[in-house]
Amino acid sequence: MIQKAWFEDWFNSPYYHLLYKNRNDDEAQAFIERLISNLNPRTNARILDVACGKGRHSKVLADLGFDVTGIDLSEASIEDASKEGHDNLQFFQHDMRLPFRINYYDYAFNFFTSFGYFKTQREHNNALRSITQSLKKDGIIVIDFLNRKYISDRLEASATVESEEVTFLISKWQDENHFYKRIEVKENNEETVQLLYTERVAKFGLDDFKEMLSIQNAEVVSVFGDYNLGEYDEQNSPRLIMVGKKL
Repeated sequence: MIQKAWFEDWFNSPYYHLLYKNRNDDEAQAFIERLISNLNPRTNARILDVACGKGRHSKVLADLGFDVTGIDLSEASIEDASKEGHDNLQFFQHDMRLPFRINYYDYAFNFFTSFGYFKTQREHNNALRSITQSLKKDGIIVIDFLNRKYISDRLEASATVESEEVTFLISKWQDENHFYKRIEVKENNEETVQLLYTERVAKFGLDDFKEMLSIQNAEVVSVFGDYNLGEYDEQNSPRLIMVGKKL
């Protein structure tokens, strides 16, 4: 029996969406608007939102007038996102490691650290290959990833989050290659843990992404360090937001 990867169950779980339900939609919209202003896409540009979740970024992009496709591995997320689909906003359940619409899109976006989850480097390379293959020549890829140095220096060991009569007991740690987040789920009227998940994200840095993209015949052309598109600083920037170009 093949064991599922952690993200296959966790991202499809209602507890995942409950834990992260308070993500800042206003911040996400402001970020998208700044990014679009910076990139200046043509009217009706085709945009692929990779690992789109419930489509909060996709919907903002579609409202700005672009032809947007969101893909995600989670069936539950895509089912929810599709409720707001329309002519220029479509959603599909899809594994980013597999090809999708070759040479079709002008832009491909991967937001909110929706990368670095896989067990092997080959899987990460396959994901970047699929993303770059989806782009036309000179197409633009944007990857919004955590800044490993910033996170490493500020990692909080534990936290407790309560939401809708559910308690999440969270523990965080790291090793040389990964960040980990262990999430124990307890219904508030129960004494024992019902479910347990452990997130794992690779500690990729800017040089790692430059190398991985170069393998796919793409290059990093600019880097930002936060959602205001401020200058990237390895020590102090909370994000690593890379704009790449398919050669």
